[in-house]
Amino acid sequence: MGTERRRQLLLVVLALVLLIVVYRQWPATAPAPARPSNQQGAAGTSGTARGRTGRAPAPAQTTDVHLEALTADRPKPEPTERNLFRFREKRAPPPPPAPGAGTTQTPLVNPELPTGTPPPPPLPPIALKCFGYIGKPAGGPKLVTCTDGNGPPQAVAEGQLVLGRYRILKIGEESIEVAYADGRGRQTIRITGS
Repeated sequence: MGTERRRQLLLVVLALVLLIVVYRQWPATAPAPARPSNQQGAAGTSGTARGRTGRAPAPAQTTDVHLEALTADRPKPEPTERNLFRFREKRAPPPPPAPGAGTTQTPLVNPELPTGTPPPPPLPPIALKCFGYIGKPAGGPKLVTCTDGNGPPQAVAEGQLVLGRYRILKIGEESIEVAYADGRGRQTIRITGS
């Protein structure tokens, strides 16, 4: 029983030593307080700041105040006819040149601008996604699954219509070539597999 009591006493002493060491180290790891902006506060705390860090704080810089410049005469604003708070009509444009006064101006025409009807708008891109191949039947064509995102996927082969709007022109290893049903707007679409 005596050895057990010694062990407990030794454990208590070690715990106290550990608490004292932690207590002594705790304030040293705390950040230094912020310096005050006025000189009186800085003078009052300089001794405490010196005691914690071991070095004196840097002296505060003072700026010169030129009081004479504040009382000097300044130029007065000059009166102008402009009033920002009153509406004023625009000035009249200069009169046109008199006819026969020398030079005549011809109207500018840009020869590069096309005349006639404008070209038709471009076709919208084909909004079709291709998911992948379907097992090729013996001697049959390659089949791919395609959808436009609005309906269920469809299995189609080369030359067939998808959703009644697009025709599959060619099925490759990684992509398919698609055009609108009338043959316009040829586009290559990647087979994503997702």
